[in-house]
Amino acid sequence: MSVDAVLIAGPTASGKSTAALALAERIGGALVNVDSMQVYREARILTARPGDADLTRVPHLLYGHVEAREHYTAARYQADADRALIDVRAQGRVPVFVGGTGLYFNALTEGLADIPSVPEAVRAAARARREVLGADAFFAELSARDPETASRLNAADTQRVLRAAEVMEATGRSLASWQEEKGTGPLAGLRLACFVLSPPRKELHRRIEARFDAMLAAGALEEAARLNGLDPRLPAAKILGLRELWAVGAGELDLEAAKTAAKTRTRHYAKRQVTWFRHRMTDWNWLESQDFGKILAGMLQYVA
Repeated sequence: MSVDAVLIAGPTASGKSTAALALAERIGGALVNVDSMQVYREARILTARPGDADLTRVPHLLYGHVEAREHYTAARYQADADRALIDVRAQGRVPVFVGGTGLYFNALTEGLADIPSVPEAVRAAARARREVLGADAFFAELSARDPETASRLNAADTQRVLRAAEVMEATGRSLASWQEEKGTGPLAGLRLACFVLSPPRKELHRRIEARFDAMLAAGALEEAARLNGLDPRLPAAKILGLRELWAVGAGELDLEAAKTAAKTRTRHYAKRQVTWFRHRMTDWNWLESQDFGKILAGMLQYVA
């Protein structure tokens, strides 16, 4: 092989998992998940995790290995991916990292800052204070203590605002300051083939709509009900479609309205993903065809 690892990014529903699976079969590879939602065990349908038939074709790592009620972080992902890389290479296979989470790709290639862990007592106190003050006042308090980090956030971004406040309280340093001190990613120094799959927008929207309909047919509503009661501040609560299907279960939306809302939110999310990739992955190989054969051929010319 001319490369040590393959990285395949792309927005949700871009077909990257299908392409990665076909490529892995051709080159003797194994798939390693780079999607922050596909790590959750209880959300197989809503996160479009690979099905049983796909799992038998090549090894799959870091899929569904975390409980939804865990606070899974990018730092934990980096450590898990480091171990997965060792496992795949020990098998004599080529690791094919595939997903849509830009921060996780950064963790792989550039590393993350070595931020000390935040004690649970500090995290609990931050959450409690936000409940008392409200989102806007809590954000104003963060802005006064850590204007640099706050300038990159907005008050409604609960998870990131809490994270910034927790780090400041636990370490006495701003999160932005910590993030300037990058570590070393697991893929540093390796020969990489890096791709972004970005089909035409109209086709991407068609796939998003068709996939959500397929999820509902496969039992997404029932899966969402089993996740009812999940703390909305947890990362898993951001699974696309979950909020809307919870609203159906609570009688706040009918199914058709929920479908429309979920599909719209997913399209907006895909747009943000593409924007992020275009700013941060300018030197990656962009494959913008919707033809599967052309995509696979485009990857093989760099890999085989």
